[in-house]
Amino acid sequence: MSFLEATRYNVDRAAKALDLSPWQVLELNTPRRELKVELNLRRADGTYSTFVGFRVQHDNARGPMKGGLRYDPRVDPDEVNALASLMTWKTAVMGIPYGGAKGGINCDPRLLSRDELQRLTRDFTDELADFIGPKTDIPAPDMGTNAETMGWIVDQYSKYHGWSPGVITGKPISLGGSHGRTAATGRGCLFALLNVLSDRGDSIEGKSIAIQGFGNVGSWAARLMSEAGGKVVAVSDVTGGLRNPEGLDVNALCDYVDKTRGVQGFKGGEDFSGDELLTSECEILVPAAMESVITKDNAEGISATIIIEGANGPTTPEADEILRKKGVTIVPDCYANGGGVTVSYFEWVQNLQQFSWTEERVNLELRSVMDRAWADLKAQAGESEDLRLAAFKLALGRVLEATNLRR
Repeated sequence: MSFLEATRYNVDRAAKALDLSPWQVLELNTPRRELKVELNLRRADGTYSTFVGFRVQHDNARGPMKGGLRYDPRVDPDEVNALASLMTWKTAVMGIPYGGAKGGINCDPRLLSRDELQRLTRDFTDELADFIGPKTDIPAPDMGTNAETMGWIVDQYSKYHGWSPGVITGKPISLGGSHGRTAATGRGCLFALLNVLSDRGDSIEGKSIAIQGFGNVGSWAARLMSEAGGKVVAVSDVTGGLRNPEGLDVNALCDYVDKTRGVQGFKGGEDFSGDELLTSECEILVPAAMESVITKDNAEGISATIIIEGANGPTTPEADEILRKKGVTIVPDCYANGGGVTVSYFEWVQNLQQFSWTEERVNLELRSVMDRAWADLKAQAGESEDLRLAAFKLALGRVLEATNLRR
């Protein structure tokens, strides 16, 4: 089952539970607009390369469309469609006034110089300039992009429309970015975990945690969960895995990764194959890398009793069923990693107001949104432990309500 098929499978499950008509399901699954652009780049050595860029705008019933831009060789129409759809459901679950979109360029940013990346980004912005905007579609960073990339985009877009910081989020602070945005997705994962544990009358203190992916989301989740009292016993990234049953020194590891660009070789733990991370001995598992990594082939071997989905779509439907039967609590991505889009929303609000919030206020507001969304999710779930089904039912209901009210 492809990533797009898996996403639509979850929509179909929720639609069936809500007794929606085939027409309503078709409407929910069909994006409003799909853009595909060709980008020709003159390389530093004088040769030319052609890259393909995408932007899928899925739904705007609840507000402007919102979603990241990723630069990765795996970017294709199906992936972008699935991710755009997930953004629609995520913003609805979080209760923020956005729809969903997603985009990116099929490229490997590690093989491009900074100058080449900037020119490619500005060309991409030229192609999107008539289709994005503060009240239309607001991109953000994702895999392979960062605050600097967003700075190039806001500058290029503003050449056509005047200074418009609200066109994009995840920008540098000096260009209208928000305090707390860099850590927001990882912090949201922490708040999601704390809410699960609190409902059980439990705490994070001493809980063993394994984190797959040590980029922005995974590294901040590790840092914040460790500071809150958790014990990060294993992490992995593209270089491999690192484990220490007694707990890793996360701050020292983050400093090491900043210098070496990989977790392997850190002296505070034992290197191991990153493929083993998901089945590592732990109480809490945080997949924070790519989609479709937890499958029917490895689900039985997962020892964690709680999974916090830091990545988008990390669990396939087949694995989902296996894990639920094992009694594993899966906190779905459209809630668990909602901290990023929530603080992006705060950044957009600050840009529209031309007023900057303190980091303390951002974090307090994020906790408030995460707590409210958790209460809504639990109320939708009732006695069921199927939080993914509850999240999709909640999201579909909210999108349909807005759609019908606008007709």
